[in-house]
Amino acid sequence: MEGRIFALDQQTLIQIGIQLLNAIALAAVLTYLLYKPVRKFMRKRADGIKSQLDRAQDDAEAAEKLKAFYDQRLEEIEQERAGILEEAQRLAADKAARMLSEAEGEISAKKERAAADIQARHERADEECRLQIIETASAMAGKIVASTLDEDAQNRLFERTLAALEEDV
Repeated sequence: MEGRIFALDQQTLIQIGIQLLNAIALAAVLTYLLYKPVRKFMRKRADGIKSQLDRAQDDAEAAEKLKAFYDQRLEEIEQERAGILEEAQRLAADKAARMLSEAEGEISAKKERAAADIQARHERADEECRLQIIETASAMAGKIVASTLDEDAQNRLFERTLAALEEDV
């Protein structure tokens, strides 16, 4: 039997049986020791991943709701801002109109005061001019009278002139 390579004799069959039995025992031990714990670990891992995905989905939905809330809030704030700006512009226009009206009133009051002041100065100037004319006329009359009239005649002329001036005033 020395020249054979492969023979199906009793010893080969026993060795194959023993190896088969060892392989089955090894598979059973490895299944018990490794497969079940690995399966259990993989199941836990899959459950953890699934729960993380569920949480991520819930977080995404919450984030979407929060985003919608903030978008709505931003829109409300924008509308409020626009309202405040419109109100401020309206108030500014009203204030500008009031200020313009007050300025026009002040200007017209200043014009009236200036006109009254001009009129008063004009009247004073007329009065001063009249007094100057009277003084000049008196001085001229005094010189003429002094040179031609005596003292009694001067006094009578002065009194007549003074009476005439009082009647004019």
